[in-house]
Amino acid sequence: MSKLKRFLPLILIFGSLLTLLGIKKIKEAHQPDLPTVGILQPLSHPALDEIHRGIVAGLASAGYHNHQNIKIDFQNAQNDQSNLRLMSNRFVTEKAKITIGIATPAAQSLANATKQLPIILGAITDPASANLVKNNQHPGANITGVSDQAPIQKQLDLMQAIMPQLKTVGILYSSSDNSATSQMHLFKQLAEQKGLQVVEACLSSVNDLEQVSQNLAPKVDAIYVPTDNTIASAMGTLVHVTDKTKTPVFPSAETMVKDGGLATVGLSQYDLGVETGKMAAAVLSGRSKPASTPIRYLRKGHLVLNLKKAKDLHITIPQNLVKTAKEKGAIIK
Repeated sequence: MSKLKRFLPLILIFGSLLTLLGIKKIKEAHQPDLPTVGILQPLSHPALDEIHRGIVAGLASAGYHNHQNIKIDFQNAQNDQSNLRLMSNRFVTEKAKITIGIATPAAQSLANATKQLPIILGAITDPASANLVKNNQHPGANITGVSDQAPIQKQLDLMQAIMPQLKTVGILYSSSDNSATSQMHLFKQLAEQKGLQVVEACLSSVNDLEQVSQNLAPKVDAIYVPTDNTIASAMGTLVHVTDKTKTPVFPSAETMVKDGGLATVGLSQYDLGVETGKMAAAVLSGRSKPASTPIRYLRKGHLVLNLKKAKDLHITIPQNLVKTAKEKGAIIK
């Protein structure tokens, strides 16, 4: 009997744990399944990661929190096209309530996988030219989203403000990136209108970057890089080449300035993500439908200057630009 008394507290504790576990299982069994928000990203890169971070914040600002009232299924294809297809089909199979494609490759993969599930575009420069919507103002189907169309005129003006003697500009872009190609055409048109000579340099994959940039850099005064995921993922390779010829690189995305570019007037990747998350929330709540929701544009750009790179390249950036960047943009030292 004394032995029983000795073990009685342990028996009671064990019984209480079993009871609590049983209650938890009953609650879980009666808890409704949370709607799935599928987020697809083509590869890991600071710019794309910032968009993803912004999407989650945008959803949260509208009252949608992971594991509370939605389940976020985030998939990263790690730059593998077959992974994009598999992951897109996964969202369809699990009957996601809504899907979000970060950058053009992910968005196109989702569009190929479903014509029914709502798709929100996260930072696609020109959805219409990428054949994702019929019209940017009237998408007309299951797709809408946010454009990352850069303020290209302001970027070109910035290049000339920093380099008044600029005569020849190289444009480096990937042929497989619709967003980059679209921006390339617009930049070329604006540059030629200003009397600048434009030299195009196109690569089919990241493996071409070193050779293509080696051929381009000695021929031009500066290089412009549009919003291009392939080049962004290997910015270090490009800068390694251009530093040898003291050729400044003016990228479209602000994260690429941090990776060695000289300057830009760029859109915040995080802000693009937040806007994407808010659009997704509006569709989730039933307040809007992709077919009748125009593509959204962010108009405000941030001046980002890399003073360390300017010093390395022996380029003097005008003080009025430095002042503006300190007050309203960002300085990299």
